[in-house]
Amino acid sequence: MRALLIVLLVLMLVPGWSGEPRLALYDGTPGVTVARVTLADDPAVRRVGALTFLGGLHFSSRDPAFGGFSALTVTGDRFDLLSDGGLTFGFRMGGDLRPHDYRFAALPAGPGVGWKKEDRDSESMAVDPASGRVWVGFERADAIWRYAPGFARVERSARPAPMRHWPDNGGAEALVRLRDGRFLVFAESARAKGGGTQAVAFDRDPTLGGARAFAFRYRAPPGYRVTDAAELPDGRLVVLHRAATIRDGFTATVSLVDARAVRPGALVTGREVARLAAPLIHDNFEGVAVTREGGATILWLVSDDNAPSLFQRTLLLKFRLDDARTNETPR
Repeated sequence: MRALLIVLLVLMLVPGWSGEPRLALYDGTPGVTVARVTLADDPAVRRVGALTFLGGLHFSSRDPAFGGFSALTVTGDRFDLLSDGGLTFGFRMGGDLRPHDYRFAALPAGPGVGWKKEDRDSESMAVDPASGRVWVGFERADAIWRYAPGFARVERSARPAPMRHWPDNGGAEALVRLRDGRFLVFAESARAKGGGTQAVAFDRDPTLGGARAFAFRYRAPPGYRVTDAAELPDGRLVVLHRAATIRDGFTATVSLVDARAVRPGALVTGREVARLAAPLIHDNFEGVAVTREGGATILWLVSDDNAPSLFQRTLLLKFRLDDARTNETPR
């Protein structure tokens, strides 16, 4: 009887609680261990397709809330990783690949009441480097939320009409803010008529009223699904994809896409430039970010370890993109 009374009291005091355990949150400031990784067992192997491996890190923690990172932004020396449970892990890091000044937080708000992972299924993220504002795509809610710099508070949110019928577990997987202010959102598995998966282009911030949008289609490499995308200095897109099979485990491909091909109703595809599969390091890579170092274009890839998992890791890999057009002056 006493246990029943406690349950009833919780239900009265905490609206929306379903009796399920709350989504895990950080327990204070987690301890994090960092180890270097190589592209292959032989450290001399540094090339994969059009990418040159410049270094990699394996992050781990005993805190069960740590991990599950599905999106990544890099502004200057500031790295922000966002988990698919609405938790952030930030740090600063220079060319020495030694992260410091760790920051741990939870999104201040999001869809639903926040008790279950489904309420904070944050799978994609974009940042405006000038203002510091951050946009987050929530896969199951078919929603985009805008946050003040540093995720300090919610500023706006919207459920754009073209995204409202995407699958619960196949919605806004990739979110790109282009330098001209337009936004692109890619569904993970919402099939499109005529082939490919559904995607939407917005002429401005999709959380603002009156933002105009059009639908297009994206065709990933066979057997793969889009997991993230970012804009290159020359205006093209770099798109990250993932596949999972019993034989190969998780593998990833990187493609380059001409952004000019994004037009209403168009079927957009890219040119594969790298594939991470055995015997190279491979995992559940879900986030990509682009930076510049001198005249070089740098790609950062982060993996989602689906915490807790004994077979996956939180990896952050750094590559130089060796492609003729990447040496052009950024437009």
